[in-house]
Amino acid sequence: MKTQILSFVLISLLISCNSKPNENATPEPAPTPEVEFPKNQQLTKDQQIKAALFAAPSDARDGAMVYGFDDNNEFVVIKEGTNEFICIADDPKKDGFQVAAYHKSLEPYMARGRALNKEGKGRKEKEEIRSSEAASGVLKMPESPAVLHLYYGKDGYFDTEIDSIKNAKYRYVVYIPYATQKSTGLGLSPNKSGHPWLMFPGAYNSHIMITPIE
Repeated sequence: MKTQILSFVLISLLISCNSKPNENATPEPAPTPEVEFPKNQQLTKDQQIKAALFAAPSDARDGAMVYGFDDNNEFVVIKEGTNEFICIADDPKKDGFQVAAYHKSLEPYMARGRALNKEGKGRKEKEEIRSSEAASGVLKMPESPAVLHLYYGKDGYFDTEIDSIKNAKYRYVVYIPYATQKSTGLGLSPNKSGHPWLMFPGAYNSHIMITPIE
């Protein structure tokens, strides 16, 4: 019996080895190569300005001030402004891509954050310091709603061939210091993707988050 089983197995193997492949079989698809996007771009002054201005409303770009990075990678003003908008160029030291624009009434808050970052303060300590300073009046916060515009993307980059930004999306942050659900009528979380909601209610940096669906 064992001999018969062994013979059957050997015959099956021989048939398998000598059989022709199925010519009609669908070939395995070739793996899709990963696309490499530019990272940590070292843009010229003009390119930084063009990229940063994409964050601002289109009708306010000409008069917006722009912060960027000089040849020594120092954070400096690279375009003077004539209106109420301040733009921030992408930081080549950070992963991903992000440019920003905000109302000038937010500059004390933003500038204080940059100064504390330079001192090496962590996120929690930085917020504690700014909260205390805002409560005491040392840090001046906006007296009316003020908007931060962000244009960002993990794989975002500035296409230098056509002066355009690729792989990025917008987000809007409307700062209303000490706003609450009761004072605004907003929920504390979005009902659906893209819906506005209130973050940090009652805090010095309370703000409405709006992330449009692409």
